[in-house]
Amino acid sequence: MLRLTDVQLPLDHQEEDLKAAVLARLGVAADDLIAFTIFRRGYDARKKSAITLVYTLDVEVKDEARVQKRLAGNRHVGPTPDTSYHFVAQAPAGLKMRPVVIGTGPCGIFAGLILAQMGFNPIILERGKAVRERTKDTFGLWRQRELHPESNVQFGEGGAGTFSDGKLWSQVKDPKHYGRKVLTEFVKADAPDEIMYVSKPHIGTFRLVKMVELMRASIEELGGEFRFQSKVDDIEIEDGQVRGLKLADGTHIATDHVVLAIGHSARDTFQMLHARGVYIEPKPFSMGFRIEHPQSLIDRCRFGPNAGNEILGAADYKLVHHAKNGRSVYSFCMCPGGTVVAATSEPGRVVTNGMSQYSRNERNANAGIVVGITPADYPGHALAGMEFQRQWETRAFELGGGNYDAPGQLVGDFIADRPSTAFGSVLPSYKPGVKLGDLNTSLPSYAIEAIREALPAFEKQIKGFSMADAVLTGVETRTSSPIRIKRNDNDLQSLNTRGLFPAGEGAGYAGGIMSAAIDGIRVAEAVALSMLDSVSRGTTR
Repeated sequence: MLRLTDVQLPLDHQEEDLKAAVLARLGVAADDLIAFTIFRRGYDARKKSAITLVYTLDVEVKDEARVQKRLAGNRHVGPTPDTSYHFVAQAPAGLKMRPVVIGTGPCGIFAGLILAQMGFNPIILERGKAVRERTKDTFGLWRQRELHPESNVQFGEGGAGTFSDGKLWSQVKDPKHYGRKVLTEFVKADAPDEIMYVSKPHIGTFRLVKMVELMRASIEELGGEFRFQSKVDDIEIEDGQVRGLKLADGTHIATDHVVLAIGHSARDTFQMLHARGVYIEPKPFSMGFRIEHPQSLIDRCRFGPNAGNEILGAADYKLVHHAKNGRSVYSFCMCPGGTVVAATSEPGRVVTNGMSQYSRNERNANAGIVVGITPADYPGHALAGMEFQRQWETRAFELGGGNYDAPGQLVGDFIADRPSTAFGSVLPSYKPGVKLGDLNTSLPSYAIEAIREALPAFEKQIKGFSMADAVLTGVETRTSSPIRIKRNDNDLQSLNTRGLFPAGEGAGYAGGIMSAAIDGIRVAEAVALSMLDSVSRGTTR
């Protein structure tokens, strides 16, 4: 099979035009073409009045060798690479010790799935509830101001990614095509087929709920075991080797292989691991606000007269500004046609995040506008960044009125450094509600200064971005984990604790659904190889 890249056609092209483009590129007759499929479809919107679709295609032709030889100098034609997934191991019969996965976000689910598919019968622990019960609890905060500390946007089956835009692309290097395995498993779990070929696939919250349930069922059918409301309180370590876990209900699980896929908000678990001597170091993260504009404004700016085209969908953006004070300000987790959501997991604190449904048809676009924070900004022990986040989340709770409303300010007022008193044309989507006022004291002064400079600068890239009525809602603090639980590059185990495999966002090795899922696969493979090695050496219990 041959792969054709950079096949460009007008946005409004007909289906037969794609076949004609294939024939023209290969220089073959229609009778020589057996079949072709779309591997990737993106778009080039640099010329808004003439947006083109850009295809990567896999093509089957008669006498492929002859065609390939004739086009040997064409960099856009070559053999189709193997992107299928290959398991690194299979569990031996009679294996007594089971691996344990802590956490059911994308990293934990894929670690559990791969281990189950290899026959290792993992136990998968989740401190929160199953996804549908968790959804009800999450709505309790949004609609009734009732926070469930163990069941919310951060904790519960599916992880924080369940209440997000469901973005399924990443900039991580993926030479083994793990990302393709992730997309394939998602399609098996009832995700739309288009995620396999569109350039920026997404799913959305409601679809993710069903998918998570179906993936759980697949893991259970393969011998995996889920235990919800099973918070890990302690880890048993003997001579630098994991030997078991103690749960909050007193249950003890004997194991010598643990995947630590706990997410970026498991602060009490971070504290427990630190107390047990597991090596942890502080790492950079970002903090800022959520900004909301009319989605129609973003569509017009990005797509011009083609705004509203069904193939293009709701437009997104990615912005960066380097401020005079040395800080970088950038857009984070942009959610086209979405809503801003209450994402705290701790009482007395306010945290914002963004979410979209698959349709992306809500009135507003939203994104985090965040500033880079480094360990130099919060000197101290390894968990100082976590306390730094808490400080500003508590301040947001106070500014919002102490009832889980979020503090807000209109962009025009923020730039002019004056309090806001009334909303304009843009109404905020954050629930329970937004209390207008002055955001000056909601973040460190250097962050306020940098964002105040960045918003007019972003106007040069997206006309209307600094519109006076756009709304800022505070605060966005959980862009990534404030720590890294360091691991060895070769076997992916903790630097000083054998059998402990830090993984995903909480350990500081991923950011987003796709990169977390890919890391879950990598770690599952490392666990499998380690378990086989333990069996061969007779060291497993």
